[in-house]
Amino acid sequence: MPDPPLPQDLRARFDAHEGFTIGLEEELMLLDAATLDLVPDADALLSRPLLAGDARFKRELPAAQIEIATPPAATVAQASALLADARRTLAAAGGPGRAFAAAGVHPFASQEGELNRGEVYDHTRREYGPLARRQLVFGLHVHVAVPGADRAVAVYNGLRSLLPELAALGANGAFHAGADSGLASMRPLISRMLPRQGVPPALSSLDAYVRALEWGTAAGALPSAAQWWWELRLHPLHGTVEVRVPDAQPTVDAVAALAAVVHALVAALAEGVLTPPVADTWRIDENRWSACRHGVEGALADLETGERRPTRARLHALLDTIGPCAERLRCPAELRAARALVEHNGALRQRAVAAAADGVPPAVAVAADLAARFLPA
Repeated sequence: MPDPPLPQDLRARFDAHEGFTIGLEEELMLLDAATLDLVPDADALLSRPLLAGDARFKRELPAAQIEIATPPAATVAQASALLADARRTLAAAGGPGRAFAAAGVHPFASQEGELNRGEVYDHTRREYGPLARRQLVFGLHVHVAVPGADRAVAVYNGLRSLLPELAALGANGAFHAGADSGLASMRPLISRMLPRQGVPPALSSLDAYVRALEWGTAAGALPSAAQWWWELRLHPLHGTVEVRVPDAQPTVDAVAALAAVVHALVAALAEGVLTPPVADTWRIDENRWSACRHGVEGALADLETGERRPTRARLHALLDTIGPCAERLRCPAELRAARALVEHNGALRQRAVAAAADGVPPAVAVAADLAARFLPA
């Protein structure tokens, strides 16, 4: 990602959008097909003929991670079809010796891993030392174009308050280091070893965002705007609202369900259907902890009154509210699929698989289940 853009350049990127297009990025585990452990050879895989030069596939900080990025699509169905095709291509390139899986963290791998080299990655390695090697985390990022820069800032500020709901729905990281972590997702605890993680600051304007990026560059904290790592951001290159809070999802169908929620939420905020408060970060963080610890089985507090309500009830009410927006965006089926995640998301699936493990350690059974569900049916 280039240096922070000038305010007028960034504004032009947002103002150029004409509709709520959607793009997907997912960070995937590269595994040994026999042991299901992480394999730190992403660069070697990306050089294979099926992947070399293909812009859909990218390296990331961990050497055992591959990122898939789809181009902008008009609908969630189109975006998820592009993702499914990319997963198939990746699996074919991996061949019989490699497997792939998607979850917030690996169920049993070592807690430290090898890192890729490169200007930005080398800065991360120098600045954060062994903590950088612990960043074996895997997320799902949903980009939505919002026509108009000021409108995008308003959507961003509204989405801050709803990050805990999205995190609870997308929690898929219960097993870590060979055992049940006791959390719905271990990923945010690992991520927060580094700065600029979790719930981002509210923004008063697009110019304020540009000033923040400029300050980070001057202070030596941001060799690249890509290191503005919050769970939600305005993407300075694509001019999109980027939701980064969900864990990576085991199946394309689960990705599509979460993407539909994000897509419809962005439209609802942009159109004034939803008007959540621009709340204090610490209040949102209280709900964010519940999402991390309990996932869909917890409770979330009203950001103004403090009234607690079961997370599942809040999620179903939210899906009811954004349903008409999903209809207009042509993703009602995917939004209906999100209701199944409310009842049984990835974290709960991991625990069910572990409980039924027979003849192998529970964490290995979880990894096997994730790998078996990687390819679309």
